[in-house]
Formats: sequence, structure tokens, C-alpha cells
Amino acid sequence: MTKPDMIYGTRAVMEAIVAGREIERLFIQKGLNNELLRELLRLVRERNLSFSYVPAEKLNRLTPKNHQGVVCLLSSVAYASLDDLINYAYSQGREPFFLMLDRITDVRNFGAIARTAECAGLDGLIISEKGSAPVSGDAMKTSAGALNHLPVCREKDLRMTVKFLQDNGVLVVACTEKASKTIYEATFNGPVALIMGSEEDGISDELLRFCDELVKIPMKGKIGSLNVSVATGIAIYEVMRQRGLA
Repeated sequence: MTKPDMIYGTRAVMEAIVAGREIERLFIQKGLNNELLRELLRLVRERNLSFSYVPAEKLNRLTPKNHQGVVCLLSSVAYASLDDLINYAYSQGREPFFLMLDRITDVRNFGAIARTAECAGLDGLIISEKGSAPVSGDAMKTSAGALNHLPVCREKDLRMTVKFLQDNGVLVVACTEKASKTIYEATFNGPVALIMGSEEDGISDELLRFCDELVKIPMKGKIGSLNVSVATGIAIYEVMRQRGLA
């Protein structure tokens, strides 16, 4: 974690929130209770920001400085509105292509995926507010700067986001080992959002139930799965190939 991504101390964090800084993670020490902290919590709730109560040991690992029980990690990007991105793509006469990541937590994988998505000209990357790799300086570095150019949308509930995409004419396709159809048997000619899942257990069953279609990348070897960033690259460029753009 690079230092510019972090702010610590109750009042410093409050000032960052008031200034409109993009908050990536907010950690508050368990059991802490004072007037200034209560003021911070009121501000957090007014702005509808997520936060986590954590033990002091976690905060001490993040910074050895006097954090006063509050540490905030800042995002390296300004998040985009999914509604705006969809409308912009349609207004330009293009069929939008989005990538949604379900619980991708490894910063290196996240950065590599963002790099591929930007190179392929995707309209945006969609992540969950919780359970995703932080969009930090480390992610920016791993993406080779792609996150400076690729719009990123951070959503509270991916299930609702899937429905929002569908309501806007976007086909939502999950790339999962649980599919019976291969990615080469699917059709990606129209607006599409491709979902890729966690390094540990893929796309959650809860989210899979909302998708329009499930596809898989065929495997011939003895190892049953690909690294998620590699799998994402294969899937993205199959969509591009079918669209005549690759």
C-alpha cells in the first residue's frame, strides 16, 4: 500500500469526506466511543458510506502512526456512474460492453484485468463496494496506468446492478465452470456485460441466478481452471472477435 492512499486520524478522515474524496475503505476500531468519533459516524451515515469495525491490531498493521482508531484508504480513481456510461455508449451509436467482477480480491489480478479491459476498449469496469480489491496505487501500477482511462463503477449490490443492466437492454453473461455451453457457442453481437468471479470459488450462486446466460472456457488439461486475469482476457477477446473488432 502506497502512502498517498491512506489517511489516518478522526479529524483528517472527516475532512477528506467533506472534501469529496473517493473513499475506498474506512476502518474504525472496535469498542471506540468518543464525541469526535460519533461526529464522524454521523457524517459517514449522511454520505451513505460503508465502513468496518476492526480490531486495533489491524489498524496498527496499516500504519504505525497515531491513527486514533480511524484509518481511511482512498481510491486512486473517481468512480463513474453506470447509468451515464450506458447512455453515453448508446448516444454514440455503440452497443456497450461492460465487465463485472464478483469478489476479485487480488490487486495484481485486478490490475491485469483492468489493463486488458482498457486495451480492448470496454465501456466500463463494474465492481462491488464490498469484497473487491482496493482501487489503490498498487492497482494503478499493476494496470500499467489503464485505470487512468478505464471508467470504474462501484456498486452496492451486484444483483441489482445486473437487473439494471438488463432493464437497459444489456445481455448479462456469466463466465463460469458451472456452465454447459462454451464461450465459443454463445453470441455476443449486442450490448453485453461479462461477469468474472472470485479466484477462490468463481461467481457466487446468488449472482448466477440473475444472469441471462452461463458460458465456460473449455479445458483440455489436467488442471481444472485458469488464472482469473487470463480467463478474463480470453473471454473479452472472444466477444471482440465476434463483433469483428479483434
